[in-house]
Amino acid sequence: MSYVIIYYNEALQAEILNLPDGLLSRYLALTDRMEVYGANLGLPHTKAFGSGLFELRLKSAEGIARVFYCTLVGQRIVMLHSFIKKVQKTPAQDVHIAQTRMKEIKHVDTR
Repeated sequence: MSYVIIYYNEALQAEILNLPDGLLSRYLALTDRMEVYGANLGLPHTKAFGSGLFELRLKSAEGIARVFYCTLVGQRIVMLHSFIKKVQKTPAQDVHIAQTRMKEIKHVDTR
């Protein structure tokens, strides 16, 4: 059975689809792979952040971007938050946004 990728909201989907061409190309290639093999592609493509939160690691000539995601029952992968990386360490604010959205999604999914 294949995996399905869904988005936290339409604004996030639009934000991701408006990434610079190289980053978008990388995103599309990796998500195609995720739909076949699942959420954990391993380094350097994906990285576990703990408590069920993962990041998709995008790199191209235009820079570096990250997309946080989680998984739900039924082989669903939910994209939660994206940002263009400008500093070495992932900003705590971006991690917090992703964690908050993940808790919300998982709470709704268990109803």
